[in-house]
Amino acid sequence: MPAKPDRPKPRALKTNGPRKGNRAEPDPAAQARVLTLAARRARVHACAPWSNFRVGAALLTQEGRIFTGCNIESASFGLTCCAERVALFKALSEGARRFVAIAIAAPVPGGPTPCGACRQLLAEYAPEAVVWSCDSRRPGRIRQWTIRELLPAAFLRF
Repeated sequence: MPAKPDRPKPRALKTNGPRKGNRAEPDPAAQARVLTLAARRARVHACAPWSNFRVGAALLTQEGRIFTGCNIESASFGLTCCAERVALFKALSEGARRFVAIAIAAPVPGGPTPCGACRQLLAEYAPEAVVWSCDSRRPGRIRQWTIRELLPAAFLRF
């Protein structure tokens, strides 16, 4: 039996850091809670008639806008689109280009991680973003990675 691939190790979230200038820096733990809540809400709109596996994603821009997405399945499985890509495509199609974080929620113990295609697109369009993930059934525990941790050797040039 082949060995299971290693999953990237998540890091714990840090709480509110020092103030810069007159503005307080955003609290990453609070941002993670808000974004994972938006991802959990986006799951409601998933179109998953074959797998019944509903995934939601929420993408945060540097300007504070949140774009949500959910998975959309097709009978022709190759045409199915993940929640992360739906959120990213919505944001890009509306002119957003600078991304801070993406949250993903699905009923997976410990929370889901993006598939390879989503990792590649996030590496291209949101390379500095943090990835937050939660099990939609137990959203209190949020795991965190960077895009580079999830895809350390992204294909970025040809």
